[in-house]
Amino acid sequence: MSTLTPFRYQKRRGELEEYFDRTAVEAWAKLTSDAPVSGIRATVRAGRDQMRTTLLSRLPEDLKGRRILDAGCGTGALSVELAKRGAHVIAIDLSPNLIELAKERYEPTLSGNIEFYAGDMLDPSHGFFDYVVCMDSVIHYHCADTVDVLAKLAQNTQEKIIFTFAPSNFMLEMMIRVGKVFPRKDRSPTIVPIAENTIMSAIEDHDQLAGWKVGFTQKISSSFYKSQAMEIYRK
Repeated sequence: MSTLTPFRYQKRRGELEEYFDRTAVEAWAKLTSDAPVSGIRATVRAGRDQMRTTLLSRLPEDLKGRRILDAGCGTGALSVELAKRGAHVIAIDLSPNLIELAKERYEPTLSGNIEFYAGDMLDPSHGFFDYVVCMDSVIHYHCADTVDVLAKLAQNTQEKIIFTFAPSNFMLEMMIRVGKVFPRKDRSPTIVPIAENTIMSAIEDHDQLAGWKVGFTQKISSSFYKSQAMEIYRK
């Protein structure tokens, strides 16, 4: 299978950085807080909370001595929960502004358990991990690029990668089409829906994931939030 195309990946990453670091940082700060939000954003918040709980349920309660990469950590909510379980968390997001916000919200009682970095989740300089979690951080990439990202992360992962993708269905496709017809300057980069069977086959066929297997998948739907969790683990 072809490997990740650097130009294509970097171009998409640049678009995401432009959106999350400049256009929508205030909106995301509010969405990920306890502040009142609109009805639509309330369903997104509820869906994200449910997804975070689902991802955490796939990891041990006791993570002492474990090293975890929170790839696309945003404002740090998942990182904090992992640190509470005793993990040493490397929390990375491409948005420096979101990382600064995460640091402001960082619980002092967890001092030393989380390292926040603004940068590329594929940067190999951060070393090896027991687990990698990617919550809604690859939903803007096409299937081939998503699986290539997983393959890159797998090179430095000992046990399991848990990630989310946008499950292909009629409702999500229609929402995306309406968004394209009625664009707004603050609209997020397009989510790329992927069929479950398509991404599972791509994982199975990828040469660099030959030693990995899909072990779990679950859809989360909360009105305007629709995402699917999937984990791969070393055989």
